[in-house]
Amino acid sequence: MVYDFEKLIKQDRKEHKQYKFDGTFLDYLTIIKENPGLAVLAHQRMHELLIKPGVETIRTEENPRLRRIYGNDTIKRYRFFQDNFFGIDKSIMKIMRYFHSAAMKGEESRQVLYLVGPVGAGKSSIMEALKQALEMSPPIYILKDCPMREEPLHLIPKHLRPQFEELLGISVEGDLCPICRYRLKNDYNGEFERFPVTTTGFSIRSRKGIGVVPPVDPNNQDTSVLSGSVDISKLDLYPEDDPRVLSLNGAFNVGNRGVVEFIEVFKNDVEYLHTMITATQEKSIPSPGKGAMIYFDGIILAHSNEAEWNKFKSDHTNEAILDRIVKVEVPYCLELDEEVKIYRKVLKNSTFNAHIAPHTIEVASMFAILTRLAPSSKVDSFTKLKIYNGEEIVEKGSTKKVDIFELREEAVREGMTGISTRFIMKALDTTLSESEFNCINPIAVIETMVRAVKDLAIAEDEKKRYLGFLQDTVKKEYNKILEKEVTKAFIHGYKEQAESLFNNYLDHAEAYVNMTKLKDKNTGEELEPDIKFLQSIEEQIGITATAAQGFRQDVTSYMFTVMRGGGKIDYKSYEPLKEAIEKKLTSSVKELSRIITKARVRDKEQDSKFDAMVESMNENGYCPHCCNVILKYAANNLWKD
Repeated sequence: MVYDFEKLIKQDRKEHKQYKFDGTFLDYLTIIKENPGLAVLAHQRMHELLIKPGVETIRTEENPRLRRIYGNDTIKRYRFFQDNFFGIDKSIMKIMRYFHSAAMKGEESRQVLYLVGPVGAGKSSIMEALKQALEMSPPIYILKDCPMREEPLHLIPKHLRPQFEELLGISVEGDLCPICRYRLKNDYNGEFERFPVTTTGFSIRSRKGIGVVPPVDPNNQDTSVLSGSVDISKLDLYPEDDPRVLSLNGAFNVGNRGVVEFIEVFKNDVEYLHTMITATQEKSIPSPGKGAMIYFDGIILAHSNEAEWNKFKSDHTNEAILDRIVKVEVPYCLELDEEVKIYRKVLKNSTFNAHIAPHTIEVASMFAILTRLAPSSKVDSFTKLKIYNGEEIVEKGSTKKVDIFELREEAVREGMTGISTRFIMKALDTTLSESEFNCINPIAVIETMVRAVKDLAIAEDEKKRYLGFLQDTVKKEYNKILEKEVTKAFIHGYKEQAESLFNNYLDHAEAYVNMTKLKDKNTGEELEPDIKFLQSIEEQIGITATAAQGFRQDVTSYMFTVMRGGGKIDYKSYEPLKEAIEKKLTSSVKELSRIITKARVRDKEQDSKFDAMVESMNENGYCPHCCNVILKYAANNLWKD
């Protein structure tokens, strides 16, 4: 394929040229008359950029999984965020509520958007996404050579604004900066219609409309970083109150009409943050030297970890700043399916080119989420993980579903502590670097995470808890998954056989509970419920003969409740029965699987079945190396004598 680089370059230049404008303020007024939407404030511009890709409104009553997670809430998913942020829908909706209110010039337009959360939860990534949205936005009209890149409508004198607002159909807010005011008076003799207007874009690197304030050394805090300074080299030429001596190159000057981001905001001394007070409520910032306040229209973003937030808010002298903050918590993801998406996204964006065996990322994600969950008296940690993932869990010995909202009420800070996504990514990277076959699998990743946890600088009881998750909870769950995986590969038509067992069990359990007989579909003969068959299923999950009647009543009652509600039933509908059926299928091939995976010498029939199983596993994503490793692990750990 031949690439026409020159054509590509010219096309790009042509597209940029059509956005370029150089004219007078009078020309600009004509443009605004035709398109009033160009004259928007910073928050409205950002809101429009974020909703432009589209918004999906999800009614939870139409999505059973989301209903189990969010109840009857209406969930909004913004396409701008959906490919990069997972499991924090609530946080993103709060951020969007802030921008929506601020876009309508509500109180939020005069407040700081502050994100707080644990390390690696996505605070900085959200900030980067917002800044990149600005960089991709169409150019804006500005006063030419204005250091504040300000809105040209500021040229209109106050006494004429009502007439201009009526003619243009817009509202004019803001005042000229000192430098443009001087230029208007001295260079254009007050004839504002002649003042030159041009277009410009937003740029992080060029500091155009995007100002960034990193943490500053407390011993060397200089507010000129925020609001510019006086150029002492010009004091010999002009008096100190002359606007020409001003260097308006601070973060607030640069971020006018765009954003100002404070990184780890509360690492700075509080005196350094006083500029926020006037920049929010009064929409003005101090002028360097002895000049008047300067109008500021920008979005102030800030973020830090929770410890610094708690320290800052505990000091009552900080009330003025606290009152100007909209706080949004960004916790770790607590949904397993969404956590998996995070690592898949990171891996996709990297040059990570190893083969990843099935369930590898899932196992790592399980560990990450388990460390973030608070212990509950109602359920064990792994059951809680399943509930938070939107799975329907029924209390043992009843038909009552475990209430996710009761679990959340027990632990309001859940998701603010635990293992970060960076820890998991480092574990995946380490596992790959130690692999001889450019392939990583769940067993190797668990071993790597165990070593990494042992090296963590955390309390011993916390370390013991984390190791317990890896060496017990996660490993046991993976063994269950693997046992089912091998069984599925071994048994042709696994799902069909599971459904057959389920339907038979339901028929016989219903007949037993109602004390009726079953009619044979082929002969029409009436038969007694097969108690031995029912027991062969129930014993898989430890249901004793005395508890069997109650279990059968629970199963049939639950299934009829689902059917009355218009739901569909299958072997996965009732978790305890699903577990029993899967164990029944697995136990039926344990002996044969053990022979096939461990035997050094196989007969022709065994060879044929073994090859078919390996082929099935290869089709399901296992490479020859990881298939060999997994089967050896299964032989040594799943079917011990």
